[in-house]
Amino acid sequence: MTASVEARGLGVGYQGETVVADIGFTLEPGQLLALVGSNGSGKTTLLKTIAGLLPPTGGAIEVFGGKPLSRPAGVAYMGQFHPTSFMLPLRVHDVVSMARFARHGLFGRLSAADRRAVQEAMAVMGVEQLSHAPLNALSGGQRQRVFLAQAFARDADLILLDEPAANLDGAARGIYRRHLRALTETGRSVIIATHDIDEAAECDRTMLLAHRVVAYGVSAEILTQKAILSTFGMVGKYQEGGIVIVEREHAHDDCQDH
Repeated sequence: MTASVEARGLGVGYQGETVVADIGFTLEPGQLLALVGSNGSGKTTLLKTIAGLLPPTGGAIEVFGGKPLSRPAGVAYMGQFHPTSFMLPLRVHDVVSMARFARHGLFGRLSAADRRAVQEAMAVMGVEQLSHAPLNALSGGQRQRVFLAQAFARDADLILLDEPAANLDGAARGIYRRHLRALTETGRSVIIATHDIDEAAECDRTMLLAHRVVAYGVSAEILTQKAILSTFGMVGKYQEGGIVIVEREHAHDDCQDH
């Protein structure tokens, strides 16, 4: 079976300058991987490289056995930042429907299957009642649910999410996490970039990043006090099933990796 993602000696960075070097891992179909680190650690940079938005600075990266972007309809990517302030007054339904453009093009007509995928994704994230609402009129948490619905409506085999739980309340976080697990049970692979250790603990595998790979492996085995200390600089409180991280001040990675 072809791996969803395979990295060998991978270097990632911006404008030829490496942020994290010598990354190696294999993500199999049906696995959920967390990239964990503080701001500027390299997790967003790695996620963008897997998505094909940044070229590698070294080594090799394969997605479904080929180059990133070789199967654009097979990958869904949700970044941290959404340029909503200068967008046209798009409705929620319009934004979620954009997920289907990879299959039909910008001006392609949506099929019944496309419309069904959009409706199902909106229902999963609880935004179907906001279908005709202007995106810019929504709260931060509502917008985050809309963009998650857009990613899910892509119906992709590999889903890449950058800080997906940002601005979500407790109920919405529970819904989103349960849906991620449901997706992996159908053979889809998911990678999330997060600073939340509790979220990572629910994933199959975790990679801890701090401008280097601190640790990578089964989440239950590598989320140790020592590894977390190496990743974040200090641990405010540590106990199984409930970890609070206190970070030191740090410089941003070109203000692009948050």
